[in-house]
Amino acid sequence: MNTFDVKIIANEPVAAKIFKLTLDAPELAQNSRAGQFVQVKIADEFTLRRPLGIAGTRNGLITIFYRAVGRGTEILSGKKSGEMLNILGALGNGFSIPNGKILLVGGGMGLAPLLCAAENFNSDVLIGGRNSNEVTFWINEFKPLAENIFITTDDGSLGKKGFTIDLLPEIIGDYSAIYTCGPEIMMRGVAKFALNKNLPCEVSFEKRMACGLGACLSCSIDTVDGRKKVCKDGPVFDAKEVFYRESDY
Repeated sequence: MNTFDVKIIANEPVAAKIFKLTLDAPELAQNSRAGQFVQVKIADEFTLRRPLGIAGTRNGLITIFYRAVGRGTEILSGKKSGEMLNILGALGNGFSIPNGKILLVGGGMGLAPLLCAAENFNSDVLIGGRNSNEVTFWINEFKPLAENIFITTDDGSLGKKGFTIDLLPEIIGDYSAIYTCGPEIMMRGVAKFALNKNLPCEVSFEKRMACGLGACLSCSIDTVDGRKKVCKDGPVFDAKEVFYRESDY
């Protein structure tokens, strides 16, 4: 874990309020794992950094997708190519290196860390979203990386109408594992499906963080081994560790 001053290569809108940030960070790119994140210093007026998942590490560049939802990320969205950012990383535990082909299942901004997994592992991806506008740019990002892309939308405007869990039984094949990130209710359904198929499953949590280093406990979650911190013990967990309770199944 190190602090880097890195140059912004591009910071472009890809959908409503969603931006793709590309950073020149060769050392960080070389030493990052799929599923890890960085803490970005937005401006001196903010005491806390913003945690952002790593979506790509190719050619010495770090790719990050973020949604502009508050003052900090709104300021970040206004930064231009050539400006510098101070980032801390890479942080957290990433996905395990799989033994074979895996299925990635994601929804919303949870698709960002799965892009990095697709970049590093042999994989298919199942993309879920509310409508075609929400998923089209994700499809374009995954096309060069995933062998097969499956799509669901809530309104049926693209792919199968419904949720990712509705399509899972139709597409499940000879996968060695399922990796998932997105809304917790979606990940819970994916984890249950994987358990019933006796498939290893890893889940990546998206939680609000303060320090990002495991000191403040603001991102703690319940596990079978007690409370753990998403920033330090995760964000990637074995699904059985966080969802394997009788009440969940």
